[in-house]
Amino acid sequence: MRRKKNSEEKNHARSGENPKQKDLKKIISKKSFTCTQCGKSFTYKHILERHMRIHTGEKPYTCDQCGKSFTQSAHLKDHMDIHTGEKLYTCDQCDKTFLWASVLKKHLVVHTKEKPHSCHLCGKSFSRLQSLKRHQKIHTGVRECMCFECGKTFTTAGGLKKHQRIHTGEKPYKCSYCDQRFIQSGTRKRHERTHTGEKPYACDQCGKRFFRDTVLKQHMVVHTKEKPHSCHLCGNSFSRPEHLKVHQKVHTGVRDYMCFECEKTFTSASSLKLHERIHTGEKPFKCSHCDKRFRDSGHLKTHKRIHTGEKPFKCSHCVKRFSQLGNLKKHERIHTGEKPYTCDQCGKSFAIKGSFTYHMRIHTGEKPFTCDQCGKSFKHSSTLKVHMNIHTGEKP
Repeated sequence: MRRKKNSEEKNHARSGENPKQKDLKKIISKKSFTCTQCGKSFTYKHILERHMRIHTGEKPYTCDQCGKSFTQSAHLKDHMDIHTGEKLYTCDQCDKTFLWASVLKKHLVVHTKEKPHSCHLCGKSFSRLQSLKRHQKIHTGVRECMCFECGKTFTTAGGLKKHQRIHTGEKPYKCSYCDQRFIQSGTRKRHERTHTGEKPYACDQCGKRFFRDTVLKQHMVVHTKEKPHSCHLCGNSFSRPEHLKVHQKVHTGVRDYMCFECEKTFTSASSLKLHERIHTGEKPFKCSHCDKRFRDSGHLKTHKRIHTGEKPFKCSHCVKRFSQLGNLKKHERIHTGEKPYTCDQCGKSFAIKGSFTYHMRIHTGEKPFTCDQCGKSFKHSSTLKVHMNIHTGEKP
């Protein structure tokens, strides 16, 4: 027996091949079960049978709770955790719990901020290898998954599956707090935060918290003051590409959105929607401190600072703070001496737009403020207010 073993070792040494390589070759040669659809080969028949379900669409394992079906029993087992609600895996950083260890592992990247997988073409980094692989398809142009309803193509099967729900109308994810349903689980999760008030994304500069990571990203510009998106026509810079896109319509004159009440046109659908509330009288945003209501969420946010005393905008030249960004900009012109509003009639410049507008009425003769008692018109609202005392008999 010993002699036989020594003989085998000599043969391996002679051929320059180690035993592990020989075993691997045996396994590869054993791959005798081939898929008739795509040509892929397998070592065992049961693995081929499982693979064939990709082509046939067969899902033999069905959940007795919700009727959802799966190609593998292991996937059904994982799915059942959703119904039991049991979350065995806890993050030691923030105590958040998860159904699966793999999801916890992905979550931990939030705390480490580690992105070890880099794209060799553009340098973009990712925390997960599959995210990098998905990204690289942008460069290669590979979009393997096609929707047979509309012909649209996708880089991943998951992307196609989500898209197909637009055609089927399927909304499998129901809110745990109301009857609203969603196409994607992520959309449901974001929606549920409106019920719970959870704001998981915190700014590391000022501690402010947000519902969504995208909103946090937009907020960070307040601290960095970065404006990477520039208009090639006037040089004006913007922190977000959508703001640049809206701005560029000023140059092109494109105003696609029209109000059917007064025929006023707008560059964006959101601007039109906001304007239409003037006609409808709708004020959907109510202050939680008083009964005042507002047409715009931004106006509500600014108003709330009256109650909280918050002044987030600080002058870069002195210690003065402001509740509104516009007021800060006006104030800073005292330090810089900037007067951006120039009259094309006489060349006079102004630091404040309102002062410029008042001045222009000297040249145009416009009197937009009219008395509803006698029809007399005025350049300024304050002059009209004083005039009204004639009719009311009120003494200022």
